[in-house]
Amino acid sequence: MVSNQDILNELMNYVDGLSHIRSDEVPDIDLYMDQVTTFMNERLAGTRADRDGAVITKTMINNYAKNRLLPAPVRKKYSRSHVLLLILIYYFKNVLSFTDIETILHPLCEGHFSREADPALAEIYDRVFTLEDSARKNLRKDVEEKFAQCEDTFADAPEEDREYLRLFAFLCSLSFDVYVKKEMVNQIAGILREEGVPSAQGAHERVPGEN
Repeated sequence: MVSNQDILNELMNYVDGLSHIRSDEVPDIDLYMDQVTTFMNERLAGTRADRDGAVITKTMINNYAKNRLLPAPVRKKYSRSHVLLLILIYYFKNVLSFTDIETILHPLCEGHFSREADPALAEIYDRVFTLEDSARKNLRKDVEEKFAQCEDTFADAPEEDREYLRLFAFLCSLSFDVYVKKEMVNQIAGILREEGVPSAQGAHERVPGEN
């Protein structure tokens, strides 16, 4: 039987194996839809614990543009900035509504999408992801501390139930952390809307065609 420690080790291996796409790894030429989906599905497959299904599909991209999360392609071609936005959408959509994503990304689309912008989207993207290493270390430490705290619980529970109850406590601890941080991001999106950043009209909680 898999022990709680085995589960933690697997989670830590997953965290250690995560990596992001650098902006200079995105082709600096305009790409057709098939090239975009191929690039993202190949490069982001390792970020998912569940490897089944595509990271992104043509239907998703079309609906992102329709719901104003993504500027329309030019002559059916997508720039490096399009791809960088798609990567950001990929991460955001796991925790935020598309209305909130559109609100958060709108200033980037309006003021930093073109190559001539200062700073351009590629520079903003790289600066954000330079925080990844420290964030990963902090995440690893936080998860290990939560696990240790939960392993100290339910000492008085029947032995046959103790392992599961401790794992359940660990799941609840992780879920509460995700819930609070998600609500904090929702609050930021709400503040941006109050300050006049537009939200998508009729954007859905889930775009048709999402996996």
